[in-house]
Amino acid sequence: MILNKKVGVFLNLVHCRFKLYLSTIFQRNGYDITPEQFLVLDTLWDDGVQSQQEIADKIKKDKNSVTKLIDALEKKDYVKRTTFKQDRRLNLINITESGLQIKDPVTKIAMEATNLIIKDIPIEDLHTFIRVSGKMLDNMIINEEVR
Repeated sequence: MILNKKVGVFLNLVHCRFKLYLSTIFQRNGYDITPEQFLVLDTLWDDGVQSQQEIADKIKKDKNSVTKLIDALEKKDYVKRTTFKQDRRLNLINITESGLQIKDPVTKIAMEATNLIIKDIPIEDLHTFIRVSGKMLDNMIINEEVR
């Protein structure tokens, strides 16, 4: 298999498998959230109240996808939308008390799952992985702007 095809195949496999793995672990521990929903919650836990667009920018997802994630989290009572008083077109996303209550256990589960995924991989390789993945992401962002 040629190298660039192999890179594409492995990026897809790792991405899909990671989402399935983390979803399964959340479910086994009694948390009905997806990895993408966790990213939204984690952003709110770290940075507080934000607009949907700010969340979309931080987690690198389009606004429509984030709207669906927030809809699901709102149904689970983990977040609440409020209208921004100065601009009624803008929704602010607030973490609820229920969302705050799951922060520590869900974060611990995610960290432990990630630790299992990266076990036995030298730290230098992990730094290389992050650097190379970041460069790939930058290349895709640059190429999106050119189109």
